[in-house]
Amino acid sequence: MPKVFNTTAVCIPKEHYMVNLDERLKKIKELVDAGKYFTINRARQYGKTTTLRALYLYLQGEYYVVSMDFQTFGSAEFESETIFARSFANSFLRSLKNNPVNKTEQLKTAMLQLEKIMTSQNVFFALKALFEHLSDICAASDKPIVLMIDEVDHASNNQVFLDFLSQLRAQYMERDIYPAFRSVILAGVYDIKNLKGKIRPEGDHKYNSPWNIAADFDISMSFSKNEIAGMLMEYEADYQTGMDVDEMAGLLFDHTAGYPFLVSRLCQLLDEVVCKKEAYGSKSAAWTKAGFLEAQRLLLTEKNMLFESLSEKLVSYPELNGMLKSLLFTGKPIVFNYYEPSIGMAAMFGFVKNKNGMLAVANRIFETWLYNFYLSEADMQRKEIYAAALMDKNQFIMDGYLNMRLILEKFVVHFNDLYGDRNETFLEEEGRKYFLLYLRPIINGTGNYYIEAQTRGQKRTDVIVDYHGHQYVIEMKIWRGQEYNNRGEEQLMEYLDDYHVNKGYMVSFNFNRKKKTGVREIVFKDKVIIEAVV
Repeated sequence: MPKVFNTTAVCIPKEHYMVNLDERLKKIKELVDAGKYFTINRARQYGKTTTLRALYLYLQGEYYVVSMDFQTFGSAEFESETIFARSFANSFLRSLKNNPVNKTEQLKTAMLQLEKIMTSQNVFFALKALFEHLSDICAASDKPIVLMIDEVDHASNNQVFLDFLSQLRAQYMERDIYPAFRSVILAGVYDIKNLKGKIRPEGDHKYNSPWNIAADFDISMSFSKNEIAGMLMEYEADYQTGMDVDEMAGLLFDHTAGYPFLVSRLCQLLDEVVCKKEAYGSKSAAWTKAGFLEAQRLLLTEKNMLFESLSEKLVSYPELNGMLKSLLFTGKPIVFNYYEPSIGMAAMFGFVKNKNGMLAVANRIFETWLYNFYLSEADMQRKEIYAAALMDKNQFIMDGYLNMRLILEKFVVHFNDLYGDRNETFLEEEGRKYFLLYLRPIINGTGNYYIEAQTRGQKRTDVIVDYHGHQYVIEMKIWRGQEYNNRGEEQLMEYLDDYHVNKGYMVSFNFNRKKKTGVREIVFKDKVIIEAVV
């Protein structure tokens, strides 16, 4: 059975194309060897479970590894301390028994003692008693024990879980007196601070975290370009498509920033869907830049668990939603501060990242998806500029190419007719949004666009449109005087070189009441800029 790309559940090396995790596992083992207790907090579908599964096997030479999943615990198992303690003990013992090493008699005896009290009826079984037995097992063990718990935030809506964390903390604090786990690893989306906020009143969860013993976990879980290339080389050895592995790895990394699900899903679409389309017809034709752009278009229009999770978060957390809208549409820089609630939450869910101290959307795929999400809202599609784009859209396609100059000309007319009397604040906050709202139905279903983040925060926003493999670079900027405008034109000229195109486009939102609206052509050496002023 040939390997496939996998985007559901855990990845298995014998069955799935995977990046090599050895370097990551080595770094995590260093934390384990040092006796650290820590949490792996990453967004949904970031490879946490796959990493834990690989770590389970990686550590078994030196440790007994107990691997548990709180997602398998039903809500009833958190109803009381006794029920939870028995459920935990049962799962713990089952996992410990599965370690492929013969246990000593001392260890077997200690495990049997826990089993007896776990199975006894009508006996109050406190968490404290549970941890005393766990300490006895650690003392009797011939090898250190590592405890790993996946999906810990599944237990986030009850006090019993916080009490469990407190017992783990107490065991850690007394490990020089009483035997304890060598290391404890908790994996989930929510960090402990956010878990506490769900359970306790606001005034009670600011300090004294039951998990303040946790070591920092700063090991990257994203795929690097080299890791992606290694996975593609294995695929190429099997199928000999003739792909340019370095180019494809670069495209995948540039557009996903190494987000594991996005990388795997794009590869999956190339391997299973794009290659079967009439325009491609083979794996060799699919694993190209054009094929990649088609896979990206399919990804952004499909329904999947990751995007469903992101959309749910936008609905559930209004402050998060408002912050992301501001970041996307105003172009105003936002300093990255994890302790600001909406920023911390956005980072935790994977929406954003810290880029040189400033807030940035995590990757191009997410950025485009967010723009599509906001521009598809009912109140957006009721805007007159959107209706105008729907009426105009058929006239902009010529021989399979976009007539971008005509798009700008029509946008200038519509924008000034509809919003020409609006003030400076409207132009600064809404101008970019309305241009994208006009552009989207024109390219929707065939082309795609993303916002180039490198220039964000400089009153400039570069939109890259991919349409049938042809790229259009459009700069949107706020007018700040002729000198500033000239610098922007020069920067755009240089920027076109990066995309190997000779023509670029500019939309200038001008606050000057005496401005001259319209479209003009600027020639600079071998480059041409089509500038629209509104």
